[in-house]
This record gives sequence, C-alpha cells and structure tokens, in this order.
Amino acid sequence: MAAEFGPLAPYLMAAEVTDVFVNGEGGLWIDRGAGPERDAAWSMAERPLRELAVRLIALGGRHIDEATPCVDVRLHGGVRVHAVLPPVSVGGTVLSIRIPQVRRFGLADLAAAGMFGEDSANLVSRLRAAVAERVNLLVTGAGGSGKTTLLGALLAEAPHDERIVAIEDVAELGVEHPHFVSLESRQANLEGAGAIGLERLVREALRMRPDRLVVGECRGGEVRELLAALNTGHAGGAGTLHANSLPDVPARVEALGALAGMTPDAVARQTVSAIGLVLHLERRGGVRRLDRVGRFELDGNGRLAIRSEAGAQ
Repeated sequence: MAAEFGPLAPYLMAAEVTDVFVNGEGGLWIDRGAGPERDAAWSMAERPLRELAVRLIALGGRHIDEATPCVDVRLHGGVRVHAVLPPVSVGGTVLSIRIPQVRRFGLADLAAAGMFGEDSANLVSRLRAAVAERVNLLVTGAGGSGKTTLLGALLAEAPHDERIVAIEDVAELGVEHPHFVSLESRQANLEGAGAIGLERLVREALRMRPDRLVVGECRGGEVRELLAALNTGHAGGAGTLHANSLPDVPARVEALGALAGMTPDAVARQTVSAIGLVLHLERRGGVRRLDRVGRFELDGNGRLAIRSEAGAQ
C-alpha cells in the first residue's frame, strides 16, 4: 500500500480509519468512525497531489485528465478512490478514499457500540425475527450513517443454507455468511463500451436462484427490477437508500421510480407490497444509531407514505 498511496499510506493503514479526504489546498481530513478530523500537519503541493490522483486512477484501470476530470475506481482489497481534478475542483485536486471494513460486525457488536440505544435487546430480537421471517428490509440514512454495516450484520443472521446474491455499484458489503455472492457494476472503458449497470445485474442475479436478493444501494432505475423481484416470491431481500430522515424516504423512492418510468401510483403500491420494514439510521456525535423503524403505507390520495413505529432512544 505504501508504494501505491505514497504519503497517504500511513493514514490508510491506521486502525479504525474508514475514510481519507484530501481537499486540494484545503488539507487532509481523516474519519476514524467519529466524523472527519483535520490533520493540521499535512501538506502537499498541487503537482504531486495531481500525480498521485492520476496514478491511483490508473491502478484501477481508468484514466483521468481535463477531458474526464471526475473518476471513481475500486482498487485491490476493495479500496475505493474518487478523484476530481481542477478546474472542476476549484481549490485543487480532490481525493476521497473509502477503506473497506476488515472486521465484519454482527448485531451483537452493533448493540454493544450503541447503535440500538437503551432498548437494544428488544430491537435486536425484533431484527432477528424479521430476518428469520424473511421480511424484506430497506435500510436508509445519510452517507456514513452505517447503512452498509447494519445491512451486513442483518444478512449474517440468515440461515447458512440460503443463497444470498448482492448487487452493488461498488462492492462494499461484507457478510459473514458461507453462501454469499457479490456482483459489482462495471463502468464503460475508454471507448465507451463494456458498461454493466445495476439494472442488468438485478436481472442477472434473478437467474442465479437467490434465496435472498440484495441491492447495496438503490440510486436509479434498478429500483423497478428490485420491487418487481421482491413482489414475485423473492422474500427476505434487502437494500439501502440515501435519505436524510424517515419522512423523506417516500419522496426518495418516488424519485427513483420516476427515473425508471414508473408512475407515483405504481411506485406506491409496489413499495407497500414489497418492503416490510424501513430501518432509518442517523449519525449523532460520532455515534451511528438506529433512529426510527417504519412501515410503508398509502395515504388518502394513494401516494406512498410511511408510518414511524420505534427506534433507538
């Protein structure tokens, strides 16, 4: 790692580090799980920083320059690198590096870390029962709130004779399960060919006879295929979704459905039928917590709504 990441290597190899951000002239920020903290001692001129960004993107098989100034790659070991060059990044070259989890957390570990609040025993029992009963789950929250971590812990509770197939834009989901299969989307090459999107991967996954189908993050038209799959016998599935609060979730689902050409009425009825529980996470004071548990329902106009039930208090 030292040869690849140069002066960033010591930060990336440090225990508990989840993200490293280089904001051009704005300095270096490190997230050890409690939120980004600035390293006041860091200093790197623009030219070597740009060379570092170009080298890291090349290691991922892609090219970054003025014509293509924003590129995302996944390196060996699951390290994810996103780079932006000037003039798009006004203050200099920007690097955002996500470090994959080495340790895979179970529900008991997350309860001990405070994710489920004071009523952790009851919430953990409820979540385990939902997995055992093959309830379809949607984990929501802002970036860095712990969605992938919680989803991995939930899937680890599935019986070991069940086949789990997960689809992700960037493979980050770690699941302690013997029959877990991970599929990752692929960007187009320099000639613009070879792209494999999440929508296609959902269709391919359905041909792999999954007992549980998982979409690591719903962000576009793949929501149509996921809802269709969960409504046609693929119980026990799950996915994650970016949302700032539980009340915001219906609007986010409707927006994704619109990208897939679905009407609000179709989105509402399919979502209510497909998703059994919504688990919304928030990050407060550096602690990731299950804030609310909710269920989708139809409002008086037939539009998608959500009813809050409980959460970590």
